Amino acid sequence: MIRWLTALGLAGLASPLRAETCRLALALAMDISTSVDATEDTLQRQGLAAALVAPEVTEAFFSSPMPVALAVYEWSGRTNQRVILNWTMINTQADLLAAALTVQQSVRSDSGSATAMGYALAFGANLMQQAPPCLFQTIDLSGDGSNNDGYGPDSAYRHFPFENTVVNGLVINAADFEGELYLIPFFENNVLHGPGAFLEVAQGFEDFERAMRRKLERELKGLQIGALKDEKWK
Repeated sequence: MIRWLTALGLAGLASPLRAETCRLALALAMDISTSVDATEDTLQRQGLAAALVAPEVTEAFFSSPMPVALAVYEWSGRTNQRVILNWTMINTQADLLAAALTVQQSVRSDSGSATAMGYALAFGANLMQQAPPCLFQTIDLSGDGSNNDGYGPDSAYRHFPFENTVVNGLVINAADFEGELYLIPFFENNVLHGPGAFLEVAQGFEDFERAMRRKLERELKGLQIGALKDEKWK
């Protein structure tokens, strides 16, 4: 309780005219680029739905009296981003179950586009502008490849509103030498953004649910109070 009162006090000092209604606005972004086949897409989609209602994640969602605002979108090419779950305040377990069901029943919108990661992040930044006012803002970008279409993450961070948004990453590793050698460093050096940003690694799409559970639990329980005063951004 003291921790959250402290967070509220710091947020008030940082923005006295802003009335926060939740502790975290969390946007989850799923990769549906051409490198993700139909089976892998199902593993990713169903894995996210299952992770949202896993016991440890459910506990993390409700670990504070202040709720979490949740959104989910899919991304691939320059013009291929789509909201799956629009901003939803998770006040009860019924809200969380309904959000997970929406993800579980969603249908992939595109399967033939490249990996436009900068555009995916720009879409997330614009989506975050529509979020309810929260103490923290996080975009959670999952992907099985590096940017190969259009501008990259660095341009997105320069030209779109990321001043108060942390970007975490989930690498879906190909579990081979090439994936291990290049993809993880790419995310570490180009995708992670903001104080406390971190990377989770799934060893293939079969491991996506486990990795997503770990990442959600950490995001929901490990909020960085010091981030409100930290001016160092990547």
